[in-house]
Amino acid sequence: MVLHDRRPATPRDPGAAFAELSRMRIPAQPLTDSLARIAELATAVLPGPAEAAVAVLRAPGEVARGVTAPLAADLDRRLQATGPVPLPPADGEPVLIPDTGHEAVLAEFASCARRHGVSSVLSIGLALDGRPVGSLSVFRTGGGPFDAVAVELARAFAAVAAGTVARAGEHAAAAETARTLRLAMESRAVIEQAKGVLMARHHCSAEDAFRRLATESQRTNRKLRDLAVDLVGAVQQRPRRSRGAAVPGRGPG
Repeated sequence: MVLHDRRPATPRDPGAAFAELSRMRIPAQPLTDSLARIAELATAVLPGPAEAAVAVLRAPGEVARGVTAPLAADLDRRLQATGPVPLPPADGEPVLIPDTGHEAVLAEFASCARRHGVSSVLSIGLALDGRPVGSLSVFRTGGGPFDAVAVELARAFAAVAAGTVARAGEHAAAAETARTLRLAMESRAVIEQAKGVLMARHHCSAEDAFRRLATESQRTNRKLRDLAVDLVGAVQQRPRRSRGAAVPGRGPG
């Protein structure tokens, strides 16, 4: 699980918050930064002091969160742990606890929230074209309970936020895919270099060189790529006249 807590000044202006949300661009920054800003805008839309969390399920068991304060991260984790799924259903009714001092269904969670100064809780799923993309949870830290007007405002905000959250998630997924591919290409390249070193040392075939690397990897319980990096690095750093020194897997040719 990853989260981010940041709090630049956000004026309590619902109109401005909706406007920023609708035109929000996803820069080259961590996913949690974008989610944190969306959470901040949510607190500007809903009346009363509050902390908020926006969560996205990136992989089974891995939730990315952007929050306005550590309290929101902790309570959002606790709230989601009370349900049958990691995030509230996007097509279901919001989870609403008008008064944490009088809650029967989620009594244990409400009691915990109350101890942390939260008087009312509202959590709603985010969906884009019927596809769940995340959730928004808001924890009121003062004033009266979330009322029907607040719930409708949260619904409206969630409808707009879903598209931004989806774009942020897609941007993060694309960046992670690119990083994975880059690492895979780098690993393949260095392994090929290491095979070349072993082929030159032992006058063996590429298949035999790879077997030598794999055997050494198993013997030392090290990743093949890490072993290859060390081998190639040692050869590159060694003066030319001493390059006949031992390498992993060296033995009679």
